[in-house]
Amino acid sequence: MNILIAPDAFKDSLSAKAVASHIAKGIKKVLPDAKLTQIPLSDGGEGLLEALVTPLKGELITVKVNDPLMRPIEASYGILGDGQTAVIELAAASGLERLHPNERNPLVTSTYGTGQLVQHALDRGCKKLIIGLGGSATNDAGMGLVKALGGQFLNSQGKPIGQGGGALADLDCIDLSQLDNRLADCKVIAACDVTNPLTGPQGASHVFGRQKGGQSQDLEQLDSNLSHLATIIQTQLGKSVQTIKGTGAAGGTAMGLLTFTNAELKPGIELIMDELQMENHIKKTDLIITGEGRIDQQTLYGKTLIGVTKKAKHHRIPVIAIAGQVETDLKAVYKCGLTAAFAIVNQPMHLGEAIENTGILIESTVENIFRTLGIKLL
Repeated sequence: MNILIAPDAFKDSLSAKAVASHIAKGIKKVLPDAKLTQIPLSDGGEGLLEALVTPLKGELITVKVNDPLMRPIEASYGILGDGQTAVIELAAASGLERLHPNERNPLVTSTYGTGQLVQHALDRGCKKLIIGLGGSATNDAGMGLVKALGGQFLNSQGKPIGQGGGALADLDCIDLSQLDNRLADCKVIAACDVTNPLTGPQGASHVFGRQKGGQSQDLEQLDSNLSHLATIIQTQLGKSVQTIKGTGAAGGTAMGLLTFTNAELKPGIELIMDELQMENHIKKTDLIITGEGRIDQQTLYGKTLIGVTKKAKHHRIPVIAIAGQVETDLKAVYKCGLTAAFAIVNQPMHLGEAIENTGILIESTVENIFRTLGIKLL
């Protein structure tokens, strides 16, 4: 039996690679002779490097950059085996995990460090940039990233404005005359993990601002500032970006990349599956096991599980999913091709206990799934 193991990470617990390993152990307890293929995935957020660099014979490059509060840190990005493609996780330099919870403030946090990673990749001769946009600590629409590459954001006195989403209120003019001209010869793909627009009730600020440290009174200001930026872009650059699907990803960084680097916005899981030629693996398998931290209605919007199930449905391959939590009403997810979903928590327990024992819980759940599959009904 050929089984494809293709999970995402369980957030705050295990990487996708570790999840895949535990799934494999659970299967082997029941089917020791099964042929297993492990392909850890990502929806474009954290885990993008892990998903692409090793399978595509790449290398990790570590450089000195700035964190979201402009403090010096070291961060890594990948260059794939072709020597021409860089893989950059925005979260590596500009992510929430770079900040203590009481430091998080989208009014001041910046994507400048991510721009420094882009600059380093250009210095290494890369002609294609894959930028994963999940896990950001920012709401600056990629302004910091563009600043690091030579773009200028000026106030009414012609002076540079500050860093962060709050500073956009002072923006009067955008000067791209010094923007790194190597970007013109570079293909940029933004791997989006959400489909939200830039502004409005479902936009970057109102939906994600609070988890980045924004207070209730900040969210309307942040949204207004992004709208102000979009108006200036429309007036000065002739580009209408405010309602484009996905531009709200990473606090509007998707919009910034689209506007200032002519990036292609692409669902992260689709991009990763294309790069890894997942369809070839799916066609050759009998069963797929996937998983992520939680399966609910949000799973429908660009998450790994949906990317896998849609592709599998096309080839009529059954898909079983495991998760830390599984919502009761999954009709819409089942329609996309999911065969069944199982929660790994087997008894009442605190979240911390579940996180600590995720690996054991995965193995136990998978073992029981395959014991059930082995029943020969009369």
